[in-house]
Amino acid sequence: MRINMSLPIMMGFIAGLTLAACGDNTTERAATGALGGALVAGPAGALVGGATGTVIE
Repeated sequence: MRINMSLPIMMGFIAGLTLAACGDNTTERAATGALGGALVAGPAGALVGGATGTVIE
């Protein structure tokens, strides 16, 4: 099975992982992850960054 991800989505995911750890609680981590993802990859990156920030503790 081949997964075809575009470069902006992958960059958004990486930015989301990087910035999702910023913050003291789940809401702050989701917000920083979404912001970082949005800056790099637009709406798709915001979705990935926000979801990642919610999951990471």
